Amino acid sequence: MFVTSLPRFLRTGSSIMLQHRVQLAEFSSKSKDKGPLSVPEKTGIDLLRDPNLNKGMAMTLAERQTVGVHGLLPPNFISQDDQVKRCLKHLQDKPTDLEKYIYLCSLQDRNERLFFRLLDDHLEDLMPIIYTPTVGLACQKYGTLFRRPRGLYITIHDKGHIYDILKNWPIKKVKAVCFTDGERILGLGDQGCQGMGIPVGKLALYTGCASINPKYCLPVTLDVGTNNEDLLADPMYIGLRQKRVKGAEYDDLIEEFITACKARYGSSVLMHFEDFGNQHAFRLLSKYKDTTCCFNDDIQGTASVALAGILGSLRITNNKISDHTFVFLGAGEANLGIAELICLKMEKEGMAKEEAHKKIFMMDSRGLIVKTRTDLSEHKIHFAKDMAGTKSLEEVVKMIKPTALIGASATPNTFTKPIIEEMTRNNERPIIFALSNPTSKSECTADEAYTWSNNKAVFASGSPFPRYDKNGAVFEPGQGNNAYIFPAVALGVMCCGSIRIPDDLFLTAAEALSELVSEKDLAVGRVYPRLSDIKEISVHVSVAVIKRCYELNLATVLPMPDDLETFVRSQLYSSDYESFIPTTYEYPK
Repeated sequence: MFVTSLPRFLRTGSSIMLQHRVQLAEFSSKSKDKGPLSVPEKTGIDLLRDPNLNKGMAMTLAERQTVGVHGLLPPNFISQDDQVKRCLKHLQDKPTDLEKYIYLCSLQDRNERLFFRLLDDHLEDLMPIIYTPTVGLACQKYGTLFRRPRGLYITIHDKGHIYDILKNWPIKKVKAVCFTDGERILGLGDQGCQGMGIPVGKLALYTGCASINPKYCLPVTLDVGTNNEDLLADPMYIGLRQKRVKGAEYDDLIEEFITACKARYGSSVLMHFEDFGNQHAFRLLSKYKDTTCCFNDDIQGTASVALAGILGSLRITNNKISDHTFVFLGAGEANLGIAELICLKMEKEGMAKEEAHKKIFMMDSRGLIVKTRTDLSEHKIHFAKDMAGTKSLEEVVKMIKPTALIGASATPNTFTKPIIEEMTRNNERPIIFALSNPTSKSECTADEAYTWSNNKAVFASGSPFPRYDKNGAVFEPGQGNNAYIFPAVALGVMCCGSIRIPDDLFLTAAEALSELVSEKDLAVGRVYPRLSDIKEISVHVSVAVIKRCYELNLATVLPMPDDLETFVRSQLYSSDYESFIPTTYEYPK
């Protein structure tokens, strides 16, 4: 359910209810009788070339005759279930993950519902293909992979004309915009214009994980140049061949873009910052979060999923989060976001903010963050300690005796055997989260964490690790995948038309996610629910987010629905095909 751009005080009760009915029909792709809302506007070859309408050989004979495609398809008839099987066979025949990615992109370009049905049935297997790690390689090769438009490209030279460019996108009722400037693509750094693969992949997960209608999602790349010399010298590079623009000119582009999106799509349009460089990510989020419905998944989504894992861990350690002391290795967007959200949770338990900050110790590439350092950004200063500095993580662990060790440093083999053994001497069940992606950059492996701690570690990771079965102990390490959080938060705020997305909503999402960890999960050391249940997880989390939006007076869809779960489920996108046969009726005889 989406709200118009009119302020609440200008909308009467009757107009709200009218919007409620109209927008509900718009967001949902279903109808009560499973039939079409209307006969497709396109027919013939134009229909087959429209990925939103094309069903391929799943069309019945009557449908083919009705919409004018009879004879344009082979005379066989294949159900959607059988189409999925054919797609799986094609995927199995592809020798590399990149070729699988290319195949899935081509499928989405010609038959969108079949693409999402394939994700529905095989999301766990396909998520590493449509998103990390394969999407990183796809971004590096994007210049040669580009086939047809899937999103908007807006450059620094388009200032003053951004609203006009938005008008070129064929869908006017956009509800979510995922955008990047390509400066920090995963762990690959500056990929310039070729970072488009990231917002495309993220929005695919909006639908794959939370059943958000893809029709309302717009991926955007803001091309301000690139400092990647290899790209600038590559004749196949598809972006601007210039160094990155910085300063006021850059800020003016972001301001015009966000303003234009709100003018075009409404003030409650969701603006999802993705893979911005550290120097811009925190600053832009801080600038816009109080006036715009926006979030940064690298900061807030990562923080929320990590906190959910920590809350799950507390059911193993049997204490409160305020009883713990945390050491962070890495002080980038991810760990700073996690630390801030942990502090917010401690405050919720009654601890003063200053006391919560004392529970957090952070190390960056230059060592422990202490007050005597003069190179600290304002986000790090909050966690600076009045003590001697050191570059040794092992020394910090021995000195601080933390209960939890969290890594997001992208530096492998940094949680060494002596460090984990020290953590185990100081704690009955040490919490060890190695969150760096991909697996090759993880601070330690699950096997190392369990073995070196004598099977006492409560472990989670950013990348998946296999089941551990040694010395009579069996563990199934949990993966802190952001897909648990950002699609569900997006679904929640889009449904209720939230005007902002404060950190409190990500705290709510983390708490809701942790509630779904079962005793069976905990028995094998898994602090997250199974990813195979992601659709139901997303509904549960989104309902909690919506409820909190109403409590904070952020929701603009009024009145609040009586049954929030039914309200959410009524708006979910279905990947099932709709009939092209119009409903008919007879006159009485």
